[in-house]
Amino acid sequence: MSDSILVSAHGLKKSFFMAKLEVPALRGVDFELREGEFVALVGPSGSGKTTFLNLIGALDSPTSGKLMVLGKEVAGLSKAERSELRLKHLGFVFQAYNLVPVLTARENVEFVLELQGVSAPECRRRAIEVLGELGMDALADRRPAELSGGQQQRVAVARAVVSMPKLVLADEPTANLDGTNAEALLRLMLGLRSRHGMTFLFSTHDARVMQHAARVVTLSDGIVAEDRTTGTGPG
Repeated sequence: MSDSILVSAHGLKKSFFMAKLEVPALRGVDFELREGEFVALVGPSGSGKTTFLNLIGALDSPTSGKLMVLGKEVAGLSKAERSELRLKHLGFVFQAYNLVPVLTARENVEFVLELQGVSAPECRRRAIEVLGELGMDALADRRPAELSGGQQQRVAVARAVVSMPKLVLADEPTANLDGTNAEALLRLMLGLRSRHGMTFLFSTHDARVMQHAARVVTLSDGIVAEDRTTGTGPG
């Protein structure tokens, strides 16, 4: 594992407003994520896990505190700079999948590569390769509506990792997968980490993910309640 710090949060706070009522989601998070780590972010529903991932992914801005992602302070980035950060360096797996309904599974995976200017033959080759690793190559020409929830989840994961981003943010990536497919997904991600130094931060309730993580960070009521190394996952 590298000593390079990809994410650094200090006193990070985020509140939402319902009418005139302030609802704090993060109440002062201190956190660092180093290159090559495989970290599970855990905690009860409402503890701030998804909010934290959205802030790291430059999908939202903190209310206060400091958040650095790949050497850039998120709050100071323009809309275009945020888009560039996400396109070139970050991969996302959302709970809602966010697949494009009119595109096939393969085309959904290719989409990020096309935006990066990768040639059409290379887009196709890389999409089919990663879909194959997740057991989805035979379904590559189906659209999302023709896939089960678990199959859509695997397509979403393939899309997130196909461009070999520096950091993958995954919100409950195994929630709709059975044991066999969850293990296949985790093996794929561990392999990408090992071969390419990719870094993974997961929000999860899944004990299977926690068992593979070298570090488990617990959020509770919007703060880091525990940050421990497990001794079982990749170091």
